[in-house]
Amino acid sequence: MSLATTVLQPSGSLAEIAPDPVVPGSFVLSIGSSAQSHVSLGDPGTLFYDYVRRIGNAIDRIRMPGEPLTAVHLGAGALTLPRYVQVTRPESEQHVVELEENLVDFVTAHLPLPAGTELAVHPGDAAERLADLAPFLGGQADLVVADLYQGTTTPPHLRTTAFFERAADLLVPDGVLAVNVADDDGLPALREQLAALTPVLPHLLVIGPASVLRDAHTGNAVVLASRSAGLLAWADALRLAGPHPGAVLSSTDGSLDRLLRALHDAEPAREERKRERDESAGDPHPHPRPAVGGGD
Repeated sequence: MSLATTVLQPSGSLAEIAPDPVVPGSFVLSIGSSAQSHVSLGDPGTLFYDYVRRIGNAIDRIRMPGEPLTAVHLGAGALTLPRYVQVTRPESEQHVVELEENLVDFVTAHLPLPAGTELAVHPGDAAERLADLAPFLGGQADLVVADLYQGTTTPPHLRTTAFFERAADLLVPDGVLAVNVADDDGLPALREQLAALTPVLPHLLVIGPASVLRDAHTGNAVVLASRSAGLLAWADALRLAGPHPGAVLSSTDGSLDRLLRALHDAEPAREERKRERDESAGDPHPHPRPAVGGGD
């Protein structure tokens, strides 16, 4: 049973907030029938989705525990991570950029933010709003989270080197960009986004389930990127923090390069198997994955 629904503008998609039948006191935001976000109103410090938990673990590594942050969230969803930042780091300055002009008001009307949350809302396309934020927020953000989806994919202009340059312009010298990448078998989206991101923020950790990062199966990975090599020292702590089974790949120890080489080498065989499956099913078009994401 839905708690509330609305038609989002400008997309016209139907947004629905419904109680989670499994986790008492929690709610799920769905857009166009796809689950986007999970919120525990009674305990915003508890995160549910695998990739959100991994981003939360990374947030815990920034600065000293409990120290306020300046955070920019690209994609609102149900504001799961802004809630997390507020309860774990009170008095943080937070900004959210969201294309759907009425989504944040809809969410906060039915799922109120924790007391004291300082959240500025910037409606519009993320690439355009980043340019607007730069004059007063440039070089000040400890954290930028990019969780940008229309349906099951990130729009092409939001996964380019130019876009990542704009996001990086907001960061302090040791700030961190976290990117949610929902992917298919073979991880084509991860490979594309790493190619665009590496020239901008060269120090990288990629975290996610072992099934995604070791076996290259469908799922979500998180890319953490920074100008500072200090990010790389987080690898062991993130590996221990889970969720398990998981993997942490680094741009400094060869693990990320080995994955990318293996994916490249396996691509011809993977494409042939996909073609044979599609032909045997009588369907020339690949089936989209059930992506999780599109805001926190």
